[in-house]
Amino acid sequence: MNDLFLRACRRQPVERTPIWLMRQAGRYLPEYRAVRGRTDFVTLCKTPELAAEVTIQPIDRLGVDAAILFSDILVPAEPMGVSITFNPGPVLDPPVRSAADVDRIRVPDPEETVPFVFETIRILRRELAGRVPLIGFGAAPFTLAAYLVEGRGSKNFEHLKRMIYGDPASAHRLLEKCAATLESYLAAQVRAGAQAIQIFDTWAGLLGPADYREFALRHARRVLDSLKDSGVPRIYFALDAGHLLDEIRECGADVLGLDWRTPLAEGARRLGPAFALQGNLDPCVLLASPAVIAERARRIVAEGAHAPGHVFNLGHGILPETPVEHAQALVEAVRGARAPERKP
Repeated sequence: MNDLFLRACRRQPVERTPIWLMRQAGRYLPEYRAVRGRTDFVTLCKTPELAAEVTIQPIDRLGVDAAILFSDILVPAEPMGVSITFNPGPVLDPPVRSAADVDRIRVPDPEETVPFVFETIRILRRELAGRVPLIGFGAAPFTLAAYLVEGRGSKNFEHLKRMIYGDPASAHRLLEKCAATLESYLAAQVRAGAQAIQIFDTWAGLLGPADYREFALRHARRVLDSLKDSGVPRIYFALDAGHLLDEIRECGADVLGLDWRTPLAEGARRLGPAFALQGNLDPCVLLASPAVIAERARRIVAEGAHAPGHVFNLGHGILPETPVEHAQALVEAVRGARAPERKP
């Protein structure tokens, strides 16, 4: 088994820096587009054989060092009591805007309500046959709550912030329901065979340090702590959150993801030796030439030596317009880079 990813997450020695890409199963891949031409996104997520097929596509095409379950962070939201459509981004209805709305939100049993997720994981473990580890994932409670309240993506998330500032008791009750849902959902992924879990806090960067600590960190920590005895590495990735590193270091994860706004060397200095780091190439670099991609990749591999463990990744999801040959060039550059000597 290629266990480079797991060893790097556990801050163990590796022969080279492992690499996987956020959204590595996606529209930049011709074979993914062929599958999507036959079905819609929601059906793809809910059909285990198809979800497994597209999860494995980038392993075959790119040679990355980990697979990540093809799904969506909002899969648990529907059994909580909202409908979800994609047009093209997610639209949740009805949104959660009041104390009465929070009351109607359920904490579902994931194995009863989203069994297709766990069947996909079981298929993947069989079909991957130890080639690479499988990563499961979910949203952080704050990010799940952000979509439930806003009803869709947003620049300012004004409805969410109105609840946080105007009715913090309801906000916390909603966040507690999200945390309870995610605890059971992610634990079920591990039982099904996920070998690592990544928690996406996509909208954490909307908050300042004090509000992040109150409304995001405490609930994310609850979910991460619930997985502590699972034996799998726990990755926490908060987007656009360089101003929150002092708070994030208290989240309880094993691996912290950084986007391109925070250099890995700075992240390693501020976060300390307790965490492996993951990241952090700007996805737009993959729109440049292979020579530029290779040079940027080598720079990040070198910076990663400042951390006690480093998993190469993008600083956010790969862009749909990325030429697949450029993604291949990135993986080849990282795989060909000399193993970094870890710096004290």
